[in-house]
Amino acid sequence: MRTNNAKVKNIIVSVYFILIVLAIVLATVFSAFSHLTSNPFLTFLILLAGFLILFFSVHAISKFFEYDSDGVKVVVLNKGLLLSEHFNYREHKLEFDKDRLIAFKFKNYIVYKSLTFYIKNSKGQIKKETFNVTLIPKKKRRYISQSLSKIVKNNIKPTP
Repeated sequence: MRTNNAKVKNIIVSVYFILIVLAIVLATVFSAFSHLTSNPFLTFLILLAGFLILFFSVHAISKFFEYDSDGVKVVVLNKGLLLSEHFNYREHKLEFDKDRLIAFKFKNYIVYKSLTFYIKNSKGQIKKETFNVTLIPKKKRRYISQSLSKIVKNNIKPTP
């Protein structure tokens, strides 16, 4: 099974555009926020901190996700949505044989969702790898879960 969240890229670009427009609007109507504090520099720092928190939280959540379980291996890829074609600074790739998968777990936080793989390495130790699946629709997460459950079920069966 193959799936990804490529359709969400336009939405994230729009969110970044709105954030930039918001920053420009806040900069032009800066005097309207003078009621926050009597010190204009402190008001500027509060607005800047709020904008940076919002910007970096969107940056941390917005990741491209690709899942491919066709063939003998499972390939899972996370990378940044913006500038990822030129700079792979946020890329996280995992490729493993299907028979090495021990378990998996989806975790749902308030604004962040993750998928954790538990994989047995060649020495018999269990390795844990976590991927960001926040921008994957619920339907696709269910399909991924069904695919992974099938793989784990086949691995648990005793071979004659």
